Amino acid sequence: QVKLVESGGGLVQPGDSLRLSCAPSELAAVFGATAWFRQAPGKEREFVARLDWTTSITHYSSSIKDRFTISRDNAKNTVYLQMNNLKPDDTAVYYCAATKPRRTTYDYWGQGTQVTVSS
Repeated sequence: QVKLVESGGGLVQPGDSLRLSCAPSELAAVFGATAWFRQAPGKEREFVARLDWTTSITHYSSSIKDRFTISRDNAKNTVYLQMNNLKPDDTAVYYCAATKPRRTTYDYWGQGTQVTVSS
């Protein structure tokens, strides 16, 4: 079973930037789409951003649009989430998820990486 491994989380101040990475345990893994979700304490998990591997079309939550960018390094099979102008409300555990090709269900999930935005 392919696993996803996130990295790049940490403690930052408001206005700072972070880049999260999501890499599969098998470099040759092929997915239909990769997405980032997040879950803040006491809240439900919410969608953040999605990247379709075939079309490269991206989708973003309105809460982070224009601040976050999802991208992919094809050579490394790694998906990134560049987060700029971070706010305290962005504090959450961020999860990477992926679908199988031509599927819409997220069958693969990472363990999550903590992002804390605090002054």
